[in-house]
Amino acid sequence: MSFEELLEQVGGFGPFQLRNVALLALPRVLLPLHFLLPIFLAAVPAHRCALPGAPANFSHQDAWLEAYIPREPDGTLSSCLHFAYPQALPNTTLGEERQSRGELEDESATVPCSQGWEYDHSEFSSTTATEWDLVCEQKGLNRAASTFFFAGVLVGAMAFGYLSDRFGRRRLLLVAYVSTLVLGLASAASVSYVMFAITRTLTGSALAGFTIIVMPLELEWLDVEHRTVAGVLSSTFWTGGVMLLALVGYLIRDWRWLLLAVTLPCAPGILSLWWVPESARWLLTQGRVKEAHRYLLHCARLNGRPVCEDSLSQEAVSKVAAEERVVRRPSYLDLFRTPRLRHISLCCVVVWFGVNFSYYGLSLDVSGLGLNVYQTQLLFGAVELPFKLLVYLSVRHAGRRLTQAGTLLGTALALGTRLLVSSDMKSWSTVLAVMGKGFSEAAFTTVYLFTSELYPTVLSPGLTEENGLLATRTGPAHSSAPGNAHGTQ
Repeated sequence: MSFEELLEQVGGFGPFQLRNVALLALPRVLLPLHFLLPIFLAAVPAHRCALPGAPANFSHQDAWLEAYIPREPDGTLSSCLHFAYPQALPNTTLGEERQSRGELEDESATVPCSQGWEYDHSEFSSTTATEWDLVCEQKGLNRAASTFFFAGVLVGAMAFGYLSDRFGRRRLLLVAYVSTLVLGLASAASVSYVMFAITRTLTGSALAGFTIIVMPLELEWLDVEHRTVAGVLSSTFWTGGVMLLALVGYLIRDWRWLLLAVTLPCAPGILSLWWVPESARWLLTQGRVKEAHRYLLHCARLNGRPVCEDSLSQEAVSKVAAEERVVRRPSYLDLFRTPRLRHISLCCVVVWFGVNFSYYGLSLDVSGLGLNVYQTQLLFGAVELPFKLLVYLSVRHAGRRLTQAGTLLGTALALGTRLLVSSDMKSWSTVLAVMGKGFSEAAFTTVYLFTSELYPTVLSPGLTEENGLLATRTGPAHSSAPGNAHGTQ
């Protein structure tokens, strides 16, 4: 008897699996709240040099500002420079006063802001950029924080992939929850940019545990037939998080409180682990037959399957465990060991790069669409839902490969056409950007379904749209993987 046959006895898709998906929905909602948080957390509001005697009203660009702040080529006041000397204005005596003081030499000379900046707080009361003046010469540090965060995700994905196979999915999910909660609170309490960058990097590593563990915990309790629908259903929680971020960002305009708001839900998530089952397949690979047997009986009861102790005895489960034991643990080198696996791995690297580049390039840049940042974020999230339905229908009738190629092509055409549209046609530019976002999300939903089916199950990657990392989950082998007309087992 294989594990799939054992799972068929207790029910491969029923109330037990649906409850499991619901319990694991919170991590999927939390991921976009953190991954896309820089849209609000690191926003750079309008700013100009802080000067003595500046008008209290930031938007009041009167003659005083004209005298002290130069204009950019587009006519706006400079954000990073001010005149070394006040400029003479029509109908004023400023020029005569400066001439008497001998200050007319190089009257157009400008210098960087030496006394800090004044920020427009009409949209954001506080961001990391305004907190530590990460603008002008220091704007690179503001962007670097996101880079550090995703570098942490990369390292965490590899670490959690290995540790979850060694110590169990459920236990490492608890570690991810607790680490995210503690590090998120530390980030919100940061007293310097260095502390913030370090804690956010470590938070990214902790969040990677969600991306690597949640999908195996769901799929290893599902039969082959329902893995596609469950995968698409689970990905809608990510979309819910994208739209929720627009609401939370709109309601909370201070970066510390915003970071606190997206971190505190980890507390009820920790409590929910009491009802999350460990993977029975993983337990069998570790020889923990009694625990696996107990979970299987619980699954059968919730699914209403007439399975008793005799028909699902520990002896039968022990035989399945003997088949599930992994003789040699796979390594990352196995992805390139044979010509066929090398071909698959290299193709997946290219596809994942294209999918991530388009999705996050659009998601993290919500300007230039004629809408405010909150409206754009909400629109970008809402457009994902119909495209997920499109993916579900397409993969069932056209297959994974055609769906993947079609969604990537749709993304390229939408974004490529947007580059050719005149800047005066803002409505068309917005429509094309939204279409590109929808197609890029469809490509993301498809790629983690498709990629995991291309590999032998023992090398099946722990892939999710949340991190876009090809982090191999050296998981337990089993006799069959999700069916796919274009896949290679």
